[in-house]
Amino acid sequence: MVNLRPYLVTFILMMPLLSCEIPAEESPNPTPGLIDSEEISFQIDTLYTRLENPWAMAWLPDGRMLITERKGEILVFEQDEFIGERLEGLPEVFNVNQAGLLDLVTHPDITENGWLYIAYAKVVEGGGATAIMRFKLDGNTVANTEELIVTAPAHPGGRHYGSRIIFDNDRYLYFSNGDRGNNPQNAQELNNSHGKIHRIYDNGQIPEDNPFVNVPGAIPSIWTYGNRNPQGLVYDREHDRIWEIDHGPKGGDEINLIEKGNNYGWPVITHGIDYDGSIISEKTEKEGMEQPVHYWDPSIAPCGSMLVTSDQYPEWKGNLLIGALAGQHINRVELDGTSYVREERLLQGIGRVRDVAQSPDGFIYAITEGSGLLIKILPED
Repeated sequence: MVNLRPYLVTFILMMPLLSCEIPAEESPNPTPGLIDSEEISFQIDTLYTRLENPWAMAWLPDGRMLITERKGEILVFEQDEFIGERLEGLPEVFNVNQAGLLDLVTHPDITENGWLYIAYAKVVEGGGATAIMRFKLDGNTVANTEELIVTAPAHPGGRHYGSRIIFDNDRYLYFSNGDRGNNPQNAQELNNSHGKIHRIYDNGQIPEDNPFVNVPGAIPSIWTYGNRNPQGLVYDREHDRIWEIDHGPKGGDEINLIEKGNNYGWPVITHGIDYDGSIISEKTEKEGMEQPVHYWDPSIAPCGSMLVTSDQYPEWKGNLLIGALAGQHINRVELDGTSYVREERLLQGIGRVRDVAQSPDGFIYAITEGSGLLIKILPED
């Protein structure tokens, strides 16, 4: 049987998606086969073409891959093929605009404890609230559910939910939560959960050394504040570093190095303007507020991100790969320690890249909105 996947990918890459104009010199190779990037040559294998609003990917110890759909579903894949099944028993989600079922990760010790974690918009009085839940699986059925934390206050809209989950080497869980859009000042106030990165134990308890535990009125789970809409959160296990990818306004998307108790400035300082062209702030810096390691203007609308650690792509090792929604590409960022060096835009026009992830066997996958793709990047042998 002829493998039509490369031809399907080529067709999609040449489609004008969402009125995105792609300069010919920046387009991927228009013929099936190798795509030449600055560092490596690779092929893309299209594994699935019917995603709607995917958000995250995760792999189970038995080899199954799970993909979340924002409307409240988790699709099940085996050996890179969708098997037509979805997890059963998931909680109801507040499926409004950007809110719904969002991130999915496995516990670093899942082979011993069986825990999976989701970030989702929970239906609560007054609208929705970001919640973190953990559960185990009995086949494809969700079991042993435990709700770990629910953010406050509730919000009737569906904008700026974040939301990503990571674990560090000490098994602390961090999750990102957006400012909700209507009141950016949320991000500067410690008496609400919004516009923050949070840190909890893997069972939901609050660590005693969180920076604002003893501040009267502060939400005790807060780790950092002044974040806008952090749709990317990446942990560098080798160097014990957290990278946050903040989805900015019109311009002002940021890469931030996340450190305990820091204020990242939103909306007091920003390198962007509002969507209607109005000024959000005249200031781009202020004492006591952190500067981004890098920012984009114009915006690429960054989302799910990862750090390449795989030997499958030696030339990309240590690079950040960042999904771009407005830019409809994968953004490869080279770093020198904690400093930005340069970037390359891969697969321009492939669709709104919602997440990029590395499988346990070291291959890179991406999922897109609009074009609805699950793809796998295959380096040249």
